[in-house]
Amino acid sequence: MKEKVLITGASGFIGFHLVEAALRSGLSVYAGIRAGSDVSHLKGYDIGFCELDYTNTELLTKQLAATGCTYIVHAAGATRAGSQQVYDTINAAYGVNLANAALAGIGDQLAKFVFVSSLAALGPSNSHDTVITEAATPAPVTAYGRSKLLGEQKLQALPSLPLVVLRPTAVYGPRERDIFIMLRSIHRGIEAYIGRTEQQLSFIYVKDLASVIINSLFSGLSNETFNISDGRSYDQYELANLSKQILHRKTIRLHLPYGMIKGLAFAMERLYGWRGKTPVLNREKLHELTAVNWQCSIEKAKTQLGFCPQYALEQGLRETLQWYHQNKWL
Repeated sequence: MKEKVLITGASGFIGFHLVEAALRSGLSVYAGIRAGSDVSHLKGYDIGFCELDYTNTELLTKQLAATGCTYIVHAAGATRAGSQQVYDTINAAYGVNLANAALAGIGDQLAKFVFVSSLAALGPSNSHDTVITEAATPAPVTAYGRSKLLGEQKLQALPSLPLVVLRPTAVYGPRERDIFIMLRSIHRGIEAYIGRTEQQLSFIYVKDLASVIINSLFSGLSNETFNISDGRSYDQYELANLSKQILHRKTIRLHLPYGMIKGLAFAMERLYGWRGKTPVLNREKLHELTAVNWQCSIEKAKTQLGFCPQYALEQGLRETLQWYHQNKWL
């Protein structure tokens, strides 16, 4: 009988690729989703579905016990929210509720609980000469990053939880919607930057991320944290330069003043706030977008998880842009 894994956030960008990676590894998959989630893109897969209410630990306990899952990947979360409290509830408290329900409903049969955090939980470096390691003192610069760090800390406080925390850097690939905004702009001939600060960036292709997450389920590790990227560092122009080569496009390169973009972000916050939403571009997000250095070390993941990224940025972008074309996003 196949071992079973519950993947939360399965209807989302990373979750979709996790479902594919788990099925390739021979696992039986339960997709943890919210009520009303669009799962049309998952209908062709031989998986089960489980609508999870993270506010009800008693119900979660019964649901997890019923699935018979011995592995859990908690990839659900909020990347945009209206306040620190909302971020903390979704990205920290809900994860703790899920973990407590797993410990109560699955008990000793729970082999691994993987929490998909973010490099934002550590925050960027202010120096070009620094490579961010797992030993760095956390200094998140956004509410999102602080909520992910809080989630890590609360889960690590559960002594019997067989926890592995993965901190991916900027994730791109088919179905991604935030970096896609820049790729669409390049496709249309505009290449825009905020200010002129020299930056070092890092990326991870979603298929490499999904692979290391699923592989970590079978590790003998517990209470360990890993930074995840493709192991390379890129300047702020590399993404656009590679995309232009792949797309055979020329662009107008614009360096927009920070103050102007901050004003635009404020206006968008007000506009979206009336609708009860948070825009992709907001004043807090600017702290991440303009940070000096997001280069991180993956030596620990290589050594302890056998992580070997298969995609550098150029190869990953080729697949991604091809998917966007085929699916008429571009």
